[in-house]
Amino acid sequence: MKSRLNLFWLTIVIGCLSGCATMSGDECMTSDWSAIGYEDGSRGFATERFGQHRKACAKHGVTPDFSAYQHGREQGLVEFCQPHRGFNVGSSGGGYNGVCSVNLEADFLDAYNAGYHLYSLRSNLNRANSSIRSKEKELEQIEDTLIKDGVAIIAADTTQEQRILILADMKRLAERTGKLQAEIKELHHVRARSQVELDHYQLVVADMGY
Repeated sequence: MKSRLNLFWLTIVIGCLSGCATMSGDECMTSDWSAIGYEDGSRGFATERFGQHRKACAKHGVTPDFSAYQHGREQGLVEFCQPHRGFNVGSSGGGYNGVCSVNLEADFLDAYNAGYHLYSLRSNLNRANSSIRSKEKELEQIEDTLIKDGVAIIAADTTQEQRILILADMKRLAERTGKLQAEIKELHHVRARSQVELDHYQLVVADMGY
């Protein structure tokens, strides 16, 4: 597997970084910057994370110790850039920010790719299940509507004009029912294939030691 060839599409920012400050005033003044760097490194954050800390602390007149932060971060990255972490990040759908050193990245990415493929297969199965549930729910709603339409069309107080509109609605719903039934049938096939693919790949990753 050519790990570095896959790097361009794996470069995704880890987590959703909001505009909120990363640190409070007290944290800025009392923090061990080496420990913060280690924590950020062990979580796979890119160097931009330090910029966020610096911006947050500047509001409180505190300048972070970049040297201590970077030293800690490098140690944390060694922990993060292990194959088992790569697999765990990938299998949970997490992103990789291109932070690993050259000597660690190849094995990390191989494991990450294996984990992310497992995540993709699980996602395929989940999407099929979700789509089936959604369409089956729509079918149930249509059936309820058709029952109500059937009652309304024979009601004594229903006018001829109303019956014409109800019949048109029932025809539309019947056509939609046929389409939904066909879509659900196809989704059952998709789900079965997805389950087989997932079961097979779970055996593959088990042989890989994950």
